[in-house]
Formats: sequence, C-alpha cells, structure tokens
Amino acid sequence: MAYLGLVALLVRDYDEAIEYFTGALGFTLREDLDQGNGKRWVVVDPPGGETGLLLARAVGDEQQARVGDQHGGRVGFFLNVHDFSATHMRMSQHGVRFEEEPRHEVFGTVAIFRDLYGNRWDLVQLT
Repeated sequence: MAYLGLVALLVRDYDEAIEYFTGALGFTLREDLDQGNGKRWVVVDPPGGETGLLLARAVGDEQQARVGDQHGGRVGFFLNVHDFSATHMRMSQHGVRFEEEPRHEVFGTVAIFRDLYGNRWDLVQLT
C-alpha cells in the first residue's frame, strides 16, 4: 500500500502561513519543529485528510520567485470537502478570495480560489 504523505508548499513566512491555513482554511497544525538556523518542519492537515502540507519557507531568490506560482498559473491543489456550501461560506467569511461562483460539473461542485500567496486551488465536493 502506498499513499502521498506530504506535499511541500513554498511560503514566505512560517507563522503567516500557519495562521492562514489553520484559520482561513480550517487545517490542523500537526507539527511545528525547530530545526535550527531559522528552519522549521511545519505540517498542516486538512480536516479528515491523509495528505498534509509541508509549509516550506522559501530560501534564496529562485525559491522566493516561485512562492505563489508553483504551478505556472494552473490550479495545483485540490481541497475535497463533504459540505461545499458550509466550507465555501466559512472560507469566504475568513477572507479567502474565490475567482468564480461555485459551478456544478459532472464530477461535483467546484470553485477556484487563491491562497494567501496566490496559488490556485479547487474547492471540490465530489458527486
């Protein structure tokens, strides 16, 4: 058996990323370990999810240039939820910027949003 354990997400600052993902998106802070020299191992999980995000502070010009555009402008993350309406409303109340109104597709209900850095995500409730 195999599963995707973590996905690294480049961030500008650990604390602002933790605040956004736990506050606006409702994720849980699973780990926040000091690794020395300003580096931390920070993992957040979506509610009920198996795959977490490793919030990796960008170091150097090359990584910093990719913060907010890790997928070249495409949707790169998919947040699946069981109650689209309630999640969409809660996220909107926490200042999450949606690019579109929710739409119904053959696979379910979806709306694109951007995280605090500009990365594009799909909020999805599968049919």
